[in-house]
Amino acid sequence: MTGPATPREPWSLRELHRDLRDGRTTPADALARSRAAVSDTEPEVRAWVAHAPESEPRDTGPLGGVPLGVKDIIDVAGFPTKCGTSLREDAAPANRDAAIVTSWRRAGAIPVGKTVTTEFAYFSPGPTRNPRDPGRTPGGSSSGSAAAVASGHVPLALGTQTAGSVTRPASFCGVASLVMTHDRIAMDGTAGLSPSLDSHGVYAAGVTDLALAWSAFTGEVDAGATAPRPPRLLLWTAKPLGVVEDGMREAIDGTARRLAEAGAVVDAFPEEDLVAEAVAAQKVVMAYEAARERAAELAVASCISEQLATLLRSGDAMPDTEYDAARDRLAEIGAALTRLSESYDAIVGPAAPGPAPMGLSATGDPVLSRPWQALGLPVVTVPGAADAAGLPLGVQLVGRARDEQSLLAAGCWAERAVSGQV
Repeated sequence: MTGPATPREPWSLRELHRDLRDGRTTPADALARSRAAVSDTEPEVRAWVAHAPESEPRDTGPLGGVPLGVKDIIDVAGFPTKCGTSLREDAAPANRDAAIVTSWRRAGAIPVGKTVTTEFAYFSPGPTRNPRDPGRTPGGSSSGSAAAVASGHVPLALGTQTAGSVTRPASFCGVASLVMTHDRIAMDGTAGLSPSLDSHGVYAAGVTDLALAWSAFTGEVDAGATAPRPPRLLLWTAKPLGVVEDGMREAIDGTARRLAEAGAVVDAFPEEDLVAEAVAAQKVVMAYEAARERAAELAVASCISEQLATLLRSGDAMPDTEYDAARDRLAEIGAALTRLSESYDAIVGPAAPGPAPMGLSATGDPVLSRPWQALGLPVVTVPGAADAAGLPLGVQLVGRARDEQSLLAAGCWAERAVSGQV
């Protein structure tokens, strides 16, 4: 296939939640709908590693029985965690849920299966295809979760991000995502790659769905059910990085224009070169820490992909002084950007260089997420833009550390403004 597909529509969490609350549907009905959607499109999309056995779902918690997909580097009791690698083909089922899964269960979500990940959440892709065009990558490493949401298999799915593993697939597949502040939720029970960079994330059809999910997850007010004020934004173009394609640049310019016309303050980001420095530092930190986190895999490098082996070898050879200097520089950059953005609600910019690239042998470039991940900041991907061929283009909003609530409020407003609802 060479053109955009017409996939199932993503499944609105907000609509499902309302139907569950008002008794128009039941958790069993929601599970049946999820299974039917998977049956319909999974042979083409290939988003799943395993599915939960038939059971009677419970409707406890504020989400009340919402089906949830879980990236297969995150433990779910009763499932093996295979991490997209043949090295774990015979892994035993996990004895307990990861901390993040426990939290989502408490909120009422029900894990219905494990979604495809790239090998150890790095670059070597799994079998998942982009629901918008199966000849294109869905992105990585949370490819299965993004594709499952884009295909309407589940209204929520979990991912993780170390470089661009949540934001990039959301942009490529045309769905919304939230990357949580680093260390917001413990990574216990999650097979990480870089401890100072790894963060949890979640996908949904739209930002207002993410706001509902976050409210259920944390007990904070549902930012999607309120009427937030127009945000104050800094426009980041990423021009010094030299990667943004014409279609994405036009989409960002058009989005900024619509946001301003709807009442937002949109000012130019004054320190683009600092962000470029953070990209370089992120690469150093990631390689150094990955070599130590995945030392067992480095010891059997012939059994892993060349992409991962190269990363681990480079990190293993890296002097401690280079790593320490990168961490120190990131601390300085983070402090400077905090001062620059303290009177703004978010930084807005491109979520990926362009639409999903053709081919399935690579997952696309995470460069536009690297700086924000290096700084540990929360990020929301707002869907809705597209290139001339109709392929999705995401816009990312970068917020203040540990203030996902305000970021989601800005994201909900932006989503409405872009769709002409403000």
